[in-house]
Amino acid sequence: MTTCIIAEKPSVARDIARIVGASNKQEGYLASTPSADFQLEGSGYVVTWAMGHLIALAMPEAYGFSAYKAEDLPIRPNTFQLVVRQVRKDKEYISDPAALKQLKVIRSCFDKADRIIVATDAGREGELIFRYIYQYLDCRKPFDRLWISSLTDRAIREGLSNLKGGSHYDNLYHSAKARSEADWLVGINASRALSIARRGGYSLGRVQTPTLAMVCRRYIENRDFSSAPYWKLSVHTEKEGMSLKAVGCKDYENEALAQTALAALRSQSRLKVESVAKQVAHISPPLLYDLTALQKEANRRHGFSADKTLSIAQSLYEKKITTYPRTGSRYISEDVFEEVPVLLRKIDKALSNPLNRHSVDNAKVTDHHAIIPTGETPSGLSVDEATIYQMIVTRFLEAFSPDSEEERMQVKFTDGTNTFTWKACRQISLGWKDVQQGADTQNENGKENEEQTLSALPSLTEGEVLSLLNAEITEHKTKPKPLYTEATLLSAMENAGKDVEDAESKKAMAECGIGTPATRANIIETLILRDYIRRNKKTIIPTEKGLAVYEIVKDKKIANAEMTGSWELALAAIEARQMPAEKFAQGINSYVGTICEELLALAPQVQKSYPTYHCPKCGNESVGIYTKVAKCRHEGCDFHIFREVCGTLLTEGNIRDLITTGRTPVLKGLTSKAGKKFNARLVLKDDYTTTFEFEQNKKRK
Repeated sequence: MTTCIIAEKPSVARDIARIVGASNKQEGYLASTPSADFQLEGSGYVVTWAMGHLIALAMPEAYGFSAYKAEDLPIRPNTFQLVVRQVRKDKEYISDPAALKQLKVIRSCFDKADRIIVATDAGREGELIFRYIYQYLDCRKPFDRLWISSLTDRAIREGLSNLKGGSHYDNLYHSAKARSEADWLVGINASRALSIARRGGYSLGRVQTPTLAMVCRRYIENRDFSSAPYWKLSVHTEKEGMSLKAVGCKDYENEALAQTALAALRSQSRLKVESVAKQVAHISPPLLYDLTALQKEANRRHGFSADKTLSIAQSLYEKKITTYPRTGSRYISEDVFEEVPVLLRKIDKALSNPLNRHSVDNAKVTDHHAIIPTGETPSGLSVDEATIYQMIVTRFLEAFSPDSEEERMQVKFTDGTNTFTWKACRQISLGWKDVQQGADTQNENGKENEEQTLSALPSLTEGEVLSLLNAEITEHKTKPKPLYTEATLLSAMENAGKDVEDAESKKAMAECGIGTPATRANIIETLILRDYIRRNKKTIIPTEKGLAVYEIVKDKKIANAEMTGSWELALAAIEARQMPAEKFAQGINSYVGTICEELLALAPQVQKSYPTYHCPKCGNESVGIYTKVAKCRHEGCDFHIFREVCGTLLTEGNIRDLITTGRTPVLKGLTSKAGKKFNARLVLKDDYTTTFEFEQNKKRK
């Protein structure tokens, strides 16, 4: 009997082939017999591979929808057609020759085999890769599923000994198929609807557009934020030789009021202890990494993009030294926990017993557990691979180390009028913090510890009176929410765009994120490829093109992160056999209809977006406002104004004011060539060119 094993990549196929004794290399596969003649192989194993998604859903042209027509929308194929992966050649798309070649090999392997073992990546996309190939080739052979979380020899052997029938994973396939078709329906229809309405080429997507909306919204909030000053009082006192600085609880919006309060405070000589709160806290270690947590931390600490971290984690997995990377779980199961002492010995690390169980929870492990080392000895790692591997090992050690124990103290002082707060903490035992003692231990939310760390805490009692040594005013400014970094954008995607502070709420919201740990990096890279967003040092900001798309769709359902998050929950429910795929499809079909209506309704506004104005140079009613420029259309007149000025896009209202009154309102957040921000009006000069007018200069006049 001949068994065909199909892996997702050649490297994985080679690892499996070595275990089953398929050492005879052929074009596109490995066989377990020395014969070069496939016909004579007889019993044994044949190991072949896909190369990612060899099969894809056909484009609208396959259903007869070549032209962009509003009356054709929404396009909803009764049955989706599968085609070989497409590549661009000149101005058209053709079947990828490499995909065609490998599919021919796979077909031959399937034809000669009595049964098939599916060894594509053990997840939603891996399942879809195989099922689409199986369906496209019209194969009817029975198949079993190899489900493993690492590529060590032991894991492969155990997996091959515990195969499950392919039907056991039907719901995983239904979920993957539903995701694939939903992305097609939303992406194709939304992109065509907007392209028709605004007569341009636009690309929208079920997940990419809500992500773009989050980036644009945060950028605009940050750009338009008007900082306001405020003042706080602080006092200095002393106890047991320790200098204590307490900060006032009240914010003063007016400096004069703060000065008055300071004068009154300085007339006092004493402070009274209003309350003392002390508690011993046990701080659990951070959970093990899932992919998103690893990507966030690698970006924050090392500046790695999410895509780069995923690529490295995949490489470490294929080198057998870490487990499956595309996981959404930060926990391990009880049976894996039993192996932790062995793994610790293999990586030459020792921890005291009992091991911490904070990251152990069977109920929170679905298809794959958290990313952990396999115990295999790493060799030949690049600098970046070594960095990510060390992060995974370090987190593994932290997760099973004892809780950190701290004594925290909060004291409130009063002068009879004002209240001041002082916070401090004393480390009782480092616990897991000892793993990276002296390293960056900023918490995962990126918040710095506001407490003062002391070797000993002072003895203070309620009602106690201390001498007031000094008092002062400090000036502060309100700050906008910071621009997204790749790490914080991943968090926003994980939480469906909501700023969630509470840990429990955050955990619940994470189940309703947009995209999956496996796809979020690709979403960010897709938006960059489309020129909708770009990396600006450590931050992610929208491009002019991205902002333009956002302005069009910001109030439409296509940009709603929470709605997209609810679809992700529905896909998970299909996988868990809690929702039929048909119900999800009905919801998507309705959703797509609404999106098309919303976007096509924008068409009448095209004319409104480009009204005609009186030209200040030639006097004709012939100035039109376009995407990148406002210009006179009268023959022989060269009057024009570019819409982007110092990194800021002029609105239609700005252009109208400039043409009709000769100046704009104050434009905020302009960026000079030196990279400095400034505010100014744009003014039309006598020669019909523009210049800046600064408020202070105007006042001097």
